[in-house]
Amino acid sequence: MNDGKIVIGVDLGGTRLRTAQLDTRLHILKREEILSLAHEGLDALIERIKHQIRLVLPSDFSQVMGIGVSVPGPLNPVTGVVVAPPNLPGWHNVPLQRILQEEFSCPIYLGNDATVACLAETLRGAAQGFRHVIFITVSTGVGGGAVVDGLLLNGKSGLATEFGHLVIIADGEHVSSIEREAAGPALIRRVKRLLAEGQSSMITGMVNGNLDEIHGGHIGDAALQGDAVALDAVNYSAHIMGLGIVTLLHAFNPEVIVMGGGVVNGLGNLYLDRMWQTIRKHALDPAYWQDLVIVPATLAEDVSVIGSASLVLTKGGLTNVSEVAQLIMGQG
Repeated sequence: MNDGKIVIGVDLGGTRLRTAQLDTRLHILKREEILSLAHEGLDALIERIKHQIRLVLPSDFSQVMGIGVSVPGPLNPVTGVVVAPPNLPGWHNVPLQRILQEEFSCPIYLGNDATVACLAETLRGAAQGFRHVIFITVSTGVGGGAVVDGLLLNGKSGLATEFGHLVIIADGEHVSSIEREAAGPALIRRVKRLLAEGQSSMITGMVNGNLDEIHGGHIGDAALQGDAVALDAVNYSAHIMGLGIVTLLHAFNPEVIVMGGGVVNGLGNLYLDRMWQTIRKHALDPAYWQDLVIVPATLAEDVSVIGSASLVLTKGGLTNVSEVAQLIMGQG
């Protein structure tokens, strides 16, 4: 695969637009980043995407194997249509794959941002060498992706692996989801409720008494210092995530789970250790977790451009990752 060929990765986010030129070992050779300015509308952003792709193209276009694009869901990677991402105003059933193919005349692959992150961590990150992988990101929301027996799991129309929306019963009475109970906003809501009930916390001083100013960083800092209110919120989130992971263990029996996102990155083992307690307690049998590896994600901000480029190498996830990873690892 080290044959002078080039792949292009695009990370289209609601805030930032990143493009990169990578070799076939998924090493970044050139990288560009600007604000998406999604509020300016669909047409303006489409032109911005095209421009940023041109900035990372090689002088010899014949080197380009294809362009992969990471997009916030929902989207259909089979038809190449972006359905209705909530953080991209005016985007509704946009045929982005066709638009880019007409512009660049090369293979174009689209993928959900969390799904391509899973692919990136499998091929070049924390799950390299594994064939059964779950990726989970816990931040403002909870997203995920899965590689099953070496193949990226998309489902019939690209809507699979929305792990954050696994349905649970919270507080023994109301229907909720992993995301609503465990993501960053849930931690903030829980802290505010505990403070409103009269519990004391150093977080109050961090925001000078203005509880509307509380954000995840305050909770993380306080929890790491042993603050009881912050720890309550963190432990509850980690417990809910642990229950969600138990469900995934029973359904997918993965070898490795890669955890990313601001909540996990900020809290580290404080979060993961609590999550492990729940997993060990509630899994059907120790066989589900005895050999399980849970590791932090390693690719940071580059995960989506590496993941979108990975879509090209795996032909949209249809090529077994073992074949591609073996070639990548063989070349370093």
